[in-house]
Amino acid sequence: MQFSKRLDKFGDEVFASLNHRRHELEAQGRTVIDLSVGTPDFEPPAHVMDALVASAKDPNDWKYAISDLPELKDAVCSYYQSRFGVTVTPDMVMSVDGTQEGMSRLALALLDEGDTVLVPDPCYPLFRSSAVMVGAKLAFYPLSVEHDFLPYVDGIDPEVADRAKYMVVSLPANPVGSVGTPEVYAQIVEFARAHDLLIVHDNAYSDIIFDGVEGHSFFNNPGADEVGVEFFSLSKSFNVTGARISFLVGRPDVVAATYKLRSQLDYGMFLPIQHAAIAALTGPRDQVVDQEHLYQERRDALCDGLESIGWERPNAHGSMFVWARLPHGCTDSMAFVLELMERAGVIVTPGASFGPGGEGFVRIALVRPPEVLRQAVAAIAQANL
Repeated sequence: MQFSKRLDKFGDEVFASLNHRRHELEAQGRTVIDLSVGTPDFEPPAHVMDALVASAKDPNDWKYAISDLPELKDAVCSYYQSRFGVTVTPDMVMSVDGTQEGMSRLALALLDEGDTVLVPDPCYPLFRSSAVMVGAKLAFYPLSVEHDFLPYVDGIDPEVADRAKYMVVSLPANPVGSVGTPEVYAQIVEFARAHDLLIVHDNAYSDIIFDGVEGHSFFNNPGADEVGVEFFSLSKSFNVTGARISFLVGRPDVVAATYKLRSQLDYGMFLPIQHAAIAALTGPRDQVVDQEHLYQERRDALCDGLESIGWERPNAHGSMFVWARLPHGCTDSMAFVLELMERAGVIVTPGASFGPGGEGFVRIALVRPPEVLRQAVAAIAQANL
């Protein structure tokens, strides 16, 4: 059978290949510490699980959802007001089955073949693939150490910016661990106005920021509501990654266009998941706040440990990842990751999988307790790479 040429645009998925080798090593009796995938090891809050279970026991909640419950949209609006101090109205909100799905549908709704999209390099691969899938052209802007791994809009070619339909911004950033500042956001908003493009902000890690810095929404910045939309996710804050609960929030015209596209593809978010989301958004945030401190303890254990064995201290100001330069002059991130897995039993993600700008780095997920992260550092040191 001749399959779609669209599939030729995508390479092999790096996480799948690493996971396959992990199972082989474990079958050999090897101890493996997997720090490659950003799946939280904390439990969801009890009130969130209870809400899902209660809804799942109601036969009426097994019918087509068709659209978001009014209570869900109201909960998002209330959360934005209480958590971020931002006023959001229901016409600015729609649920998506995870930001990964949402970003792909946004691209389908906004892009035509040949359109240009500005994406960071390095970046989460979805930012590239969602645009490529619909035949758009990618224009990269670098996240480099010279600019603290933050967007530097003055370095973007104005002619490219004029052609771009939207620009993806992800702060706190996966994979590089940088956190936005008011100055950087002000520059981004002005850049969007000057070049008449939409900002698509991925806000998955606003509750995992370190060293006393408070997380915000893109819309905390003056003028952002005129030029942008934001994907707001519950996955990492509430440890519900498998439930795929995210929201597209922002300009009503963009939300309406994306909803029109979605209405042709599915029947809405499963109602028990909507009720779980309502419970998360309206319930206590104590566990979310406590987790932020626990993630910082993990960050410190890992970064202190790597620095003590001769690595350059990683970039790690926010998100559940640290971004580490390869040690001792190594330059091939995939080769390094494979050797690290074989010799130390520690799995991390090669920086090159996030784009050309990621070569020479690895991403390490803070998904194990501090004592396990120290064990991983000890194993790396003993491997003597």
